[in-house]
Amino acid sequence: MRVEDALFIRKSTRAFLKDPVDMSIITNILERAKLSPSGDNHQPWQVAVLTGKAKDNLCSKLEKAFRSDKEPVMDYEYYPQNKKSEKETKWFGSYKENRKACGLALYSQLGITKEMKKEKNDLYAKNYRGFDAPVILIFFIDKDLGKGSYIDYGIFLQSIMLLTVEKGLASCPQGSLGEYADIVRQELPEYKDKIVLCGMSIGYEDNTNVINKYRTGRQDINNIVKYYD
Repeated sequence: MRVEDALFIRKSTRAFLKDPVDMSIITNILERAKLSPSGDNHQPWQVAVLTGKAKDNLCSKLEKAFRSDKEPVMDYEYYPQNKKSEKETKWFGSYKENRKACGLALYSQLGITKEMKKEKNDLYAKNYRGFDAPVILIFFIDKDLGKGSYIDYGIFLQSIMLLTVEKGLASCPQGSLGEYADIVRQELPEYKDKIVLCGMSIGYEDNTNVINKYRTGRQDINNIVKYYD
């Protein structure tokens, strides 16, 4: 498979089949992804692979926290203005427009209107279940590493997602799985001193589910690239 094809095929999948994924495939993906570059080859990635009861226990506690209105707070400043919570963030310019278009397209695909609060809440709750995928990866990083390591980590994550496409799998990278970091560390005490970076759901795509027909748009190349000679 060409890299170009994998980039076109890859999307954030939000409905998976119940079919299990052979762990040898996940191991193979991670073995290949670890070839990703990092500054001075320091390799900041640390990954927990969750399936079965371990996955279900964590997801149950994350969803319960969300439904009890516990305020989600990430370990690091993911959002603009150095905010750890999306609710506190003031988006602006094209970033705000892109996010709004993304949300509207998803809700329209599912027939969910602004007034349907329960349906919107139930939809978002699926994030914390990893969209019921058979495999969830949780990514950790050392607290003492700097912003450069986060850039390196992004390369690693993209490598995993492209490799899942090659293996006939689907994935969804999820910042939401890092929103209740304390719960994650309680379930995975080996990482008690680490930052919970994000998560990723992996499995076989449910092609019959309407939510997977939804695709996000991208900016015109002229809006993001300037050429100089």
